[in-house]
Amino acid sequence: MASRTLTPDMIVGKAIALADAAGIQKLSMRKLAAALDVTAMSLYNHVKNKEDLLDLMLDQVVAEFARPDVDGQWDNMIRRRAHSMRTALKAHPWALSLLTSRINLGAAMFADMNATTGCLITSGFTYAQADWAKNAVDSFTYGYVLQEMNFPVEPDQYQATARQFLPMISKADYPYFHGAAVAVADGAYDGQTDFDFGLSMVLDGLRKWQPA
Repeated sequence: MASRTLTPDMIVGKAIALADAAGIQKLSMRKLAAALDVTAMSLYNHVKNKEDLLDLMLDQVVAEFARPDVDGQWDNMIRRRAHSMRTALKAHPWALSLLTSRINLGAAMFADMNATTGCLITSGFTYAQADWAKNAVDSFTYGYVLQEMNFPVEPDQYQATARQFLPMISKADYPYFHGAAVAVADGAYDGQTDFDFGLSMVLDGLRKWQPA
């Protein structure tokens, strides 16, 4: 591939694919150039440096978030956005750490912030409330995805794992923890958390700000 055929979109797309496959820590400009069959120097005609590349990659992930309709029903819009965030962050596991540790000034981030804030403002929230509401939903989503991606036991193994550890949980010393483990081990409860359950709790709490 000749360097003149490169575009920023091509570079960012390939970088995302590499990060999805091997993790952000293994992404380098040299490896990216090799994957594109160009010289590393040719990349710098389109991106300033690796930090610039990371910003562009992250903004592309944010572009996958479902942007709320400013005049839409706020709780439906925010719920849809949260579900799309979860989907995007699971598809690009490297993005979560960047999203929570970098100031993103990309066009997609600006559009997401504007649409989310606008939807809440037109629904009667103050600017402070809209900011708190967005942060509460985002924090719940980030935390849920972080645990979901890193939990050491797969959902279909919860019952077997509960049975394995049940003998280590003293019923006398930890009666309620023991009871919870028994419920999973016996199949009375599958032990799986539900994203919508927690999200609904957050949204229900935010409704107290709705004007009468």
